[in-house]
Amino acid sequence: MGRRAQRNDPDGLRNAIIDQAFEAFTVHGFGSTSIGDLKAAMGVSGGAFSHHFPTKKALGLAVIRERVAASIEATWIDPLRRAPSAISGLDAVFLSVIDELDANGKVSGCPLGNLAVELSRQDDDLRLEMDAIYARWRAVIAERLPHRASEDPAGPGDADGLATLVVATFTGGITMAKASQTSEPLRRSWQRLRSLLAAS
Repeated sequence: MGRRAQRNDPDGLRNAIIDQAFEAFTVHGFGSTSIGDLKAAMGVSGGAFSHHFPTKKALGLAVIRERVAASIEATWIDPLRRAPSAISGLDAVFLSVIDELDANGKVSGCPLGNLAVELSRQDDDLRLEMDAIYARWRAVIAERLPHRASEDPAGPGDADGLATLVVATFTGGITMAKASQTSEPLRRSWQRLRSLLAAS
């Protein structure tokens, strides 16, 4: 549901527009959401809207930088950095997301993944912003994983490779969960990956 923002609070209006666009873009799609849809949902005039975001691309960049990146920080990066170990942190993240999906009774997918699938071939600026979020996500996971010397560059000591596997497992699992509308694909993916990480 839209919100009617305060006209005398420019920062509040800007944030409200980004919030509304984040929900619309990540759930319904960037291409399926028009600026007119957002203005109508919020009760905002064209002039007030375009003052903050003269183009849809400008709004898309703001959503990625200020909401999508923040969602990865809150869901993944902060819990991982607080956790006593990589496995316990990853366990907490995966199980928290699974519990949330079960509680909601529906699966909308990963906001970053949804936009990456839709937009990466459409606009390089949007793609690069999303690629940077993925890179940070992987880097933080790699920081927490054990770094052990290994003759095999893809062996147990390859923290960067394992971090990429973690992100790929999550994004693939939640995409399959979106298709099935059940958390089971994500749950099973994590159970298998957890066993592999524990044995590495």
